[in-house]
Amino acid sequence: MTPVFHQYELGFIWPELLMACGAMLLLVIGVFMKEPKAYRFVLSLSVLLVAATAYFCIKSIGVNPQELFNGFLTINNLTQSGKLLVITGILFSLLLMNKSAEHEGFARFEVPVLLLLAGTGMMLMISASNLLGLYVGLELQSLCLYVLAAIRRDNVRAAEAGLKYFVLGALSSGLLLFGISLLYGIAGSTDYEYIEMFLAKNPVQDIALTLALVFVLAGLAFKISAVPFHMWTPDVYEGAPTTITAIFAMVPKIAAIILIMRLVSEPLALAVSEWQQILIFLAGASMLVGAVAGVVQTNIKRLLAYSSIGNMGYALLGIIAGTQAGMSATLVYMLLYMVMTAGLFAVILQLYKDGVIIEKIEDFAGLGKRYPVFALAITLVLFSIAGIPPLAGFFGKMVVFNAAVASGHIALAIFGVLTSVVAAYYYLRIIKVMYFETAENHVAILRSLSACFVLVVTLAVIAGFVFAPDHIFIFARDALALPAR
Repeated sequence: MTPVFHQYELGFIWPELLMACGAMLLLVIGVFMKEPKAYRFVLSLSVLLVAATAYFCIKSIGVNPQELFNGFLTINNLTQSGKLLVITGILFSLLLMNKSAEHEGFARFEVPVLLLLAGTGMMLMISASNLLGLYVGLELQSLCLYVLAAIRRDNVRAAEAGLKYFVLGALSSGLLLFGISLLYGIAGSTDYEYIEMFLAKNPVQDIALTLALVFVLAGLAFKISAVPFHMWTPDVYEGAPTTITAIFAMVPKIAAIILIMRLVSEPLALAVSEWQQILIFLAGASMLVGAVAGVVQTNIKRLLAYSSIGNMGYALLGIIAGTQAGMSATLVYMLLYMVMTAGLFAVILQLYKDGVIIEKIEDFAGLGKRYPVFALAITLVLFSIAGIPPLAGFFGKMVVFNAAVASGHIALAIFGVLTSVVAAYYYLRIIKVMYFETAENHVAILRSLSACFVLVVTLAVIAGFVFAPDHIFIFARDALALPAR
């Protein structure tokens, strides 16, 4: 009888094992301690656990590609680099929630534990080489995030956000599962390799494959808030605690984008014409809605929701190109997007008015005069997100637009540039409010060393990218340097 797995294979999944076992151990520790001591202790240990996980992940980058557990998981540069990005996003999230969770009233030890378990699910779905493994990892991530959205059970808005996220998330999971069943019916297997081999020998000419791709990509489009599966995003961003919103804006989107990259470059590599049409529609609609709808927003969290919708449209441009350079451009874009989003939330989570974290754009009024250094940091981050040269965000957009043009999608790239110009308006509006408007009730800054650290890292990347961009480009290039299949 062929063994299900060999013992040596466990050595290749140290990041997943460490984070999963560590989360369960921290859950047990937290039960026997009282709040808020339990929260602070578990949060501190979670930061150390994530740092250790990052070490094992970095150590495994560059190893020979491995198929583990009878082809259920794959270890290669792309999966390990993707996991490293997810771990970095989780680390940023843990640092941001250090003090803000206590101010927002949900400082419970379960919060970092749920984030660690969500991270485990993300890493599993990135490494999956089987559609069912993908689904299990995705659901582990989703269930944890549903709970985090509604973590403030005594708050009506948070409960509503959690319910909306859960109901629409369940719908998207159903769509994904139905698409997986169709792919299984077409190829006779859920393994990536078998699906690719089947499509190589038996090109599907009827509508069955297109339908399967529509359902699979629709389920994943929900996870990245791509239009028209974006309906939950503004309401959940606004209703959830700001600290949790920061998690939603960064980590799940990175994991889902890398998952889409793997799907279209491995099992569905020979169905380019089918998935490309779907992604073109998702990218174009997301860029348009993200730019136009964001202009009229007055709540900063709803504005950032539409900003993330638009940014996912830009990220899809590199995938649509269907080339290694395009995928590499998307990886660069997502890395910069994560860092800039972390920096922006590091600012917001330190701004308080009447004892609560600010949510209205008008609350930024007068910040430039009262806290000029802080306002300058916000300005640099917003300029970068808007794509103003010579900051990092400009180069992130430039590489995905170049990839789209190089692959012949010139009209889509031009459309992206135009929507980017429109979206720049609402970033610049925040800067205008900071420097040119005044307020009777001024914002107070409650400094957090960990949030300031995240902000400093963001500013270092934004400014340092101008002088030394090679490191990020080399990271993205090496991640996509996969052997021929």
